[in-house]
Amino acid sequence: MTAKPATHNLGLLPEGLSDRLPPQAEASARLVRDVLDTVAAHGYARVMPPLAEFEETLTARLQSAGAEDLLRAIDPVSQRTLALRPDMTAQVGRIAATRLAKAIRPLRLCYAGPVLKLRADQLRPEREEMQLGAELIGTDSVAAATEVVTVAIEALQAAGVEGITIDFNLPDLVDQLAAGPLPLDAELIAPVRARLDAKDAGGLVALGGKAAAYLPLIEATGPFHAAMERLEAIDAALGDKGVLASRIAALRAIAKPIDWDITLTLDPTERHGFEYHSWFGFSIFAAGFVGEIGRGGSYAIMHGDGREEPAMGFSLYPDPLIDVGFGREAARFLFLPPGHDADQAKGLRGQGWRTVAALDEADDGRALGCTHWLDVAGPVAY
Repeated sequence: MTAKPATHNLGLLPEGLSDRLPPQAEASARLVRDVLDTVAAHGYARVMPPLAEFEETLTARLQSAGAEDLLRAIDPVSQRTLALRPDMTAQVGRIAATRLAKAIRPLRLCYAGPVLKLRADQLRPEREEMQLGAELIGTDSVAAATEVVTVAIEALQAAGVEGITIDFNLPDLVDQLAAGPLPLDAELIAPVRARLDAKDAGGLVALGGKAAAYLPLIEATGPFHAAMERLEAIDAALGDKGVLASRIAALRAIAKPIDWDITLTLDPTERHGFEYHSWFGFSIFAAGFVGEIGRGGSYAIMHGDGREEPAMGFSLYPDPLIDVGFGREAARFLFLPPGHDADQAKGLRGQGWRTVAALDEADDGRALGCTHWLDVAGPVAY
């Protein structure tokens, strides 16, 4: 007896990948459009980098991920290794440093597209997600930080997001203190960062006397104004060695124009996801969602001649928003019976109607999901 060939589930997708079906696919496109339209209104021009690049080109600019974090394939044309992007910010940096190297600064760019991770995390099992955002290249000033934060907030509000929280942080704070008023041996810097990030007071004490001096920073966390007062007290306690005054003034300047209905918090030693950021970072949260829906801050773009260029930007990851209905709108679907007036139908589409034309006498508009049908006098509700 001839063995039957193995059968496969032709609808099965790899773990962590999924289809977006109606109406979520349309909601995703609409939300992306709403966000990018808002960003573009502030002067940001869109770029569209490719889904894959040569591995060495991509990894040279991925400051928060290495080759082990990439999905790779061999390019049959060049026989070189390709990598699928896990992040679009690095690609925008490449564009700014190469094809747009001579463009006038500050350079404002925005983007949107899917990114693919090698592994999922515990909070979100999806390996493919939408990333969109904006980059302000050529400066990492307080004015640039203020613009980036306010544009990110405005973009989310345009998409209908409420209950927004912005959590500020100072990614290089430990390095700054360790090099000055609170010296640390080189081998202690990374452990101190990790303990502060985890808010592990006991772990800091266990590291020794010099590390214990960083304990007050754990208390400078929480609602923005109260946490800022504690950070100011820490700086004052350093006496003439205080080095945080400029950072404190910068944070207050960035926070000042933010509307009262936005919740502000401070976690000055937060490092997770901000390993490559310089003096300023922020996470974005929304009421009802676990984990952040975006982050941003200051960083540097590397040019081919070794020169570093300052930049500021933010990225949003809107899939959790789309999953619960953001981007959807009630659509009016109009069934066009056989023999309908084509010019009348065209005019109604111009008014926002979506039309579904009958291809057969047996077609049923209600069964096809239509809310109305076209009579001689105009649309009639089912």
